[in-house]
Amino acid sequence: MSFPEDFNWGSATASYQIEGGFDDGGRTPSIWDTFSKTPGKVVNGDTGDVACDHYHRYPEDIKIMKDLGIQSYRFSLAWPRIMPQGTGATNKHGIDFYDRLIDGLLEAGIQPTATLYHWDLPQTLQDKGGWANRDIVQQFADYATVAAEAFGDRVANWITINEPWCVTWLGHFVGVHAPGLKDLETAVAVAHHTALAHAEATRALRAVRPEIRSGITLNMTNYRIDDENNEELQELRNYWDSNINKWWMDAQLHGTYPQNLVELYGDKLSKVVKPGDMEALKIDSEFLGINYYSDSFLNTPTAEQVEKNEGTFAFPINSDGTPPGPLTDMGWPITPTGLTDLLVRIHKDWPEIKDIAITENGVAYGDEPDEKGEVNDDRRVDYLVNHLAAVSDAIDQGVPVKSYYYWSLLDNFEWAEGYAKRFGIVFVNFETLQRIVKLSGSVYSKVIATNGKSLEVLTKK
Repeated sequence: MSFPEDFNWGSATASYQIEGGFDDGGRTPSIWDTFSKTPGKVVNGDTGDVACDHYHRYPEDIKIMKDLGIQSYRFSLAWPRIMPQGTGATNKHGIDFYDRLIDGLLEAGIQPTATLYHWDLPQTLQDKGGWANRDIVQQFADYATVAAEAFGDRVANWITINEPWCVTWLGHFVGVHAPGLKDLETAVAVAHHTALAHAEATRALRAVRPEIRSGITLNMTNYRIDDENNEELQELRNYWDSNINKWWMDAQLHGTYPQNLVELYGDKLSKVVKPGDMEALKIDSEFLGINYYSDSFLNTPTAEQVEKNEGTFAFPINSDGTPPGPLTDMGWPITPTGLTDLLVRIHKDWPEIKDIAITENGVAYGDEPDEKGEVNDDRRVDYLVNHLAAVSDAIDQGVPVKSYYYWSLLDNFEWAEGYAKRFGIVFVNFETLQRIVKLSGSVYSKVIATNGKSLEVLTKK
């Protein structure tokens, strides 16, 4: 297996998913506090009030990372913990918490990678329109400035927004994520504002510290169809490829949006794009973050699906096809070679990108401790090994992948799925908050220690 000598091995989390301490130290509610406490929105009525209690237990989690040999830890800052009203005054207690976390990581020899926004928008800003309100662009840039001034002396790598597609479409169109809206016009506005916000936040970070390395994290996938001669399926694939893979890529690299979506959205887009916006979208990034879990499979929509969708969202129907093989606990297919294909495609279509970080890759399985108190999550081990082999294959083909962050360090609050889905390489008992390193964690530790060489043995088993 080929990994550069300076390859960066890490793991990732997000603030609302692990921190808890929802009203500690001056933190105010986020949209996920509101959403999770709305009946019927989250499985079992789960909330992130306590989660993994990382807010109080971060020293234990740092020790676990150190023992595993984790070289870099990707975490997110909670905007409502740092700026309780979303704008204006900062919160000393919140800044102090991240100071302690960052200093603890550095003392343990772990490089921090900070994400500015991983979905926990202050509710105070949502009350003013949130991401649909154009003011959010400057508000986000101001927040970036505060974060860079507070932590930029110790944090070299920054991610502006995690998965703006999910923010846009799951939160404002499908309604399964906070703030739970279902409106195409709003979603189109959010798609534009997140693209602008990424660019302006990047400028804000660099204005404070020019040496900062920054990028955006996008959830990208390959769309597979079973009939390459089917024009309807081809068009459907093109729309979804533009919607998920191209929108934010083209925005930052070229200052453009995909033409098929510009035509589809029509005046919904033109009325939110102001003079100078398209030029402002274009911004050079030091790296690109990619979150990859599986490929997506499309099928021809049924007449019933078309009729149901007609006049509701006016967007091409994503009709699920039949994926190959077994599914994860999330109902997702396992397609490691798709990661190679995606990385090779990114390198081919957007050669300007010279540094790619796999900022999330992982799998949900509900393995529990056995009678010995051990968590033997063999399926997760297989997933990890095969996807790392896929990364190695991409590197061998010249793709500049420089980092890999397994998702996730800890079992955590999995958004609308609550605590029902477990992605961690560390098991968390959500009643006692005990942590247990799973077999996958031990395997990943050996991979890190050998810079991937142990994969050669593991892939032959």
